[in-house]
Amino acid sequence: MWAVSDIHGHRKELEATLTAAGLLDDGHWAGGEARLWFLGDYVDRGPDGIGVIELAMQLQEEAPRSGGQVSALLGNHEILMLGMQRYGPTPVPSDSRYSFEVNWIGNGGVVRDLERLEQRHLDWLTSLPAVGSDADHLLLHSDTSAYLLWGEQVDDINDAVRAELQMPDLTTWWEMWRRLTSRYAFAREDGVETATRMLDTLGGRRIVHGHTIGALIRGGSVTPEDEPVLYADGLALDIDGGIYLGGPCQLVRLDEQD
Repeated sequence: MWAVSDIHGHRKELEATLTAAGLLDDGHWAGGEARLWFLGDYVDRGPDGIGVIELAMQLQEEAPRSGGQVSALLGNHEILMLGMQRYGPTPVPSDSRYSFEVNWIGNGGVVRDLERLEQRHLDWLTSLPAVGSDADHLLLHSDTSAYLLWGEQVDDINDAVRAELQMPDLTTWWEMWRRLTSRYAFAREDGVETATRMLDTLGGRRIVHGHTIGALIRGGSVTPEDEPVLYADGLALDIDGGIYLGGPCQLVRLDEQD
């Protein structure tokens, strides 16, 4: 069981990492019966966000042929890009200083990704779950407890988010973006308590997430040698290596984590 997060358009680095782990060979699934989770943020800040999406879509189709499984979660940058595509410069009703365009530009939006969006990409993105559960791991994109605002069961959260992705309502979309952009829920003074509440509610013994670069959790700068960060008394594992800042693509084998 593997997980990777926050590729941010760096398809070549992702392919090299998956190949080194034996999950990819000549650009195709080679992981046999392995399970691979993508934890979101496929786009922005890198050269080929659509390429990352297409690779994830391709591997989802290929893996079951050999008994494997590839799953993908929705990240906040997917909501941001889709919101930009839908609403662009339209001011947010609650605060006219903001729009999806302003935030997309400020958060590394890539024009080429918008230009290459096709209906098949949109259909895939708007059907993604927000939360995953596999074995004893609770899989999230963001290190936030805001997921619980959508429900108290994994399926209920995913159904609610998918429903909101179909709503033609700027306020709803902005609230989705706002919730999934919050962070540090498990690193604060009450982080252990918050992580425990999340796990007790949604199940699992450990949260695995991306979204916040691990160097920000441990303190220090991003380096190519950075390892995933286990914190909150071992209840949370951060696997965002900060790839767009020169950090590693952190592909983690979860069934070997202590």
